[in-house]
This record gives sequence, structure tokens and C-alpha cells, in this order.
Amino acid sequence: MKKPETDPVIARNRRAAHDYQLGESWEAGIVLQGPEVKALRAGRASLIGGFAIVEDREIWLHGVHIPQYSQARWFNDGSRRKRKLLLHRAQIDKIERKVNESGRTIVPVTLYFKDGRVKVEIALARGKKTWDKRHALAEREATREAERALSRHLKGHPA
Repeated sequence: MKKPETDPVIARNRRAAHDYQLGESWEAGIVLQGPEVKALRAGRASLIGGFAIVEDREIWLHGVHIPQYSQARWFNDGSRRKRKLLLHRAQIDKIERKVNESGRTIVPVTLYFKDGRVKVEIALARGKKTWDKRHALAEREATREAERALSRHLKGHPA
């Protein structure tokens, strides 16, 4: 599920695309406290190391770092506390079924604002092996080198 680029992105998990083969994705709301929203408006968050699990037919987001808002007087709980994700029951059941069947994990991909509310894009992911990562890096490097060579050729520079 692609979101429009006009939404202000707070954080992206670029590492997820490197470490996992991303599959189906969903947009979920996230339950936050007031100072956490203010910290996110300041653009301070990290999705690296974050994951979601299904507990008691609810999805909980773990390991996402939202730092404490310095001007808040109270409610500054843990910056890596678990946070509840808001999805429809049918979506939760579908995700739970796919995680249990195929041994996939749920990773947060993007954290952004949409109509004044914080949303998180989660995706089902399967871990990549080391050789998969090396292969992807080699392909990307070969593509870059081909583009550089073409650019040099079009500019009239010798190879």
C-alpha cells in the first residue's frame, strides 16, 4: 500500500530493505502519548531495530526509539516502550495467519504524519541470507557503473 509523498515522513527504516525481503504492507495507526507526538513533530525517531508481534489478537510495536520530549513535564516514559498498533480485526487476523504459517516477521518501514495523525507502515518480511545481501549490493554497483559509463560517453569523455 503506497502512500502519497506529500505526507511528512518522520523516519524510514532503510535497513529493513537491506536485511529483509519485504512483502505485503499495511498502514497502521499507533497509540502514542502527548510528549511522544511532540518529539515526532520535531522529527526525532528511529525505526532501526524495530519489530512488531501479535499478542492476544493485538499487534504491538517493539524497539522503535522515540526520544523524550525535553519540554514535557510528565508522561516521559521509556523511549523504547512497546506501543499498540491500530488495525482492523480482519487485517490483524490475516497478518497473524501469515506470520504463523510462513515464519515471517513484521517490521516497521516508514513512520509519517497523515491528516495530523501518526501512521506507521508495516510490512511482512523474510530475512535475507548473507549471499542475498552481497548479490543485491553487486547488482546495485553494476547498475551505477553502467550509468556512469553511459554518462561519460554522452558527455564525450574517453572511457
